[in-house]
Amino acid sequence: MIRNLRRAVRRAYRRTVDLSHPARSPLGSTVVNCVIYEDGVRQPDTGPVDEALRRVRKSGRGFVWIGLHEPSETEFAGVAELFGLHPLAVEDAVVAHQRPKVERYDETLFAVFKTCGYVEHEELTATSEVVDTGELMIFTGPDFVITVRHGRHGSLGPLREALEDTPEQLAKGPAAVLHAIADHVVDDYLAVADAVQDDIDAVESTVFTEHAGRGDAGRIYQLKRELLELKRAVAPLGRPLQALATQPMPPVGPDIQPYFRDVADHLARVTEQITSFDSLLDSILQAHLAQVTVAQNEDMRKITAWAAIIAVPTMVCGVYGMNFEHMPELRWTYGYPLVLGVMVIACFVVHRSFRRNGWL
Repeated sequence: MIRNLRRAVRRAYRRTVDLSHPARSPLGSTVVNCVIYEDGVRQPDTGPVDEALRRVRKSGRGFVWIGLHEPSETEFAGVAELFGLHPLAVEDAVVAHQRPKVERYDETLFAVFKTCGYVEHEELTATSEVVDTGELMIFTGPDFVITVRHGRHGSLGPLREALEDTPEQLAKGPAAVLHAIADHVVDDYLAVADAVQDDIDAVESTVFTEHAGRGDAGRIYQLKRELLELKRAVAPLGRPLQALATQPMPPVGPDIQPYFRDVADHLARVTEQITSFDSLLDSILQAHLAQVTVAQNEDMRKITAWAAIIAVPTMVCGVYGMNFEHMPELRWTYGYPLVLGVMVIACFVVHRSFRRNGWL
């Protein structure tokens, strides 16, 4: 019941994208948005990308934030040329499937984050998808931020709105946007880890019930696979965040670095959670296999006990079925009922003995 309540709360508070907001663009467009910010305030009538950059560099104030969703190489080439982005970083941003990292190219930082989302399901099965991942690339320069998103998760619309509500933070420049994105991604990790914990609790409670099924091994293994997907997104991000928090790296200044340390602490918490989940699933799997082995041994004992009981009349019938001419009791009137009685009593005694020893 508690798990169902948690699922309902997650669905109710799931972030939605409102395309009517000025920060959204029409569906199907590669350029999701292009906005100029001066002193943390959004400027109206930004215009095309090249015009926005010209305005920012002419005034020497603020920065331009451009968002793109799964651009092709041709579509991204113009933006890359306009902002002077390094070809290697451009290739990584277009091709995707990169590990989380932070690289510096002159005055530009290129960061890669893995975005994660929890896939809601009524019941975990051996084929359930639990964790869905995407990628988010960020180019950060002195007067620009370019975000490239791949996958269904990691929409930055709600984040942009939250930043616009705190202009004093947004006024710190592109580094503040980079921090906000990192914090947003790590918060999603925390939410996914908490949801995965509910699934682990459900599997654990099922395994240790009296009616645990032997198919639970498939569910546990599937959960381990999905947990590995989350681990691939979380674990490599630790070193890049530490670098942003401790090393001088333009455009990240000393006033922003403490914020990255806070994000790194949150990431460490998620990493510890995932490690403990992995160990717990190993223990659950071992316990399940031990239960299966015990159940198989009990089945074998029952089969053996019944085979021993059946062996008693089989032996007696086998003796009297040899058809020798001079066997005792063959011509005795009460021989047949006596033999039947002996077989029944012998089977009863053997059955009682097995019941007393817990074999039946």
